[in-house]
Amino acid sequence: MKKILLLLSLMAAGVQAAPSLDHQVFNAQNQAVSLSEFKGKVVYVDFWASWCGPCRKSFPWMNEIQKKYQDQGLAVVAINLDTDNELAQEFIKQVPANFSVRFNPEGDVARSFDLLGMPSSFMFNRQGQLVQHHVGFYADKAAEYEQELVSLLKE
Repeated sequence: MKKILLLLSLMAAGVQAAPSLDHQVFNAQNQAVSLSEFKGKVVYVDFWASWCGPCRKSFPWMNEIQKKYQDQGLAVVAINLDTDNELAQEFIKQVPANFSVRFNPEGDVARSFDLLGMPSSFMFNRQGQLVQHHVGFYADKAAEYEQELVSLLKE
């Protein structure tokens, strides 16, 4: 009962306690924006950091799927967790992002998603419901990730 009351009080205070699109992050202009701006689309949320080796491999793949499926309603959103924004900007210079990049230097959104590793990705359907998540990025599973997204785009 205490856990339910705590969860309800956190929700009433505006603190999200689970993966959702109801979180505030920052855009490139350091303005607070909500992930709910992507509701109505299939949303692929990816948490990354400049020090993450596998993230360098996931960015080209995310560029590819964003380009391939954006007209069908896909939104790729990569949320950076670096506390030093210059590190994130240097990473993006080296590995460009042709999708939406947001920032969460405090890590509160990442904590609510309960990350187990980097990168971590979360797939939301058009109704904003979490339907899939993955820890890490494995090139040999890229076709599987893509198929999951294609299935959601067809719903």
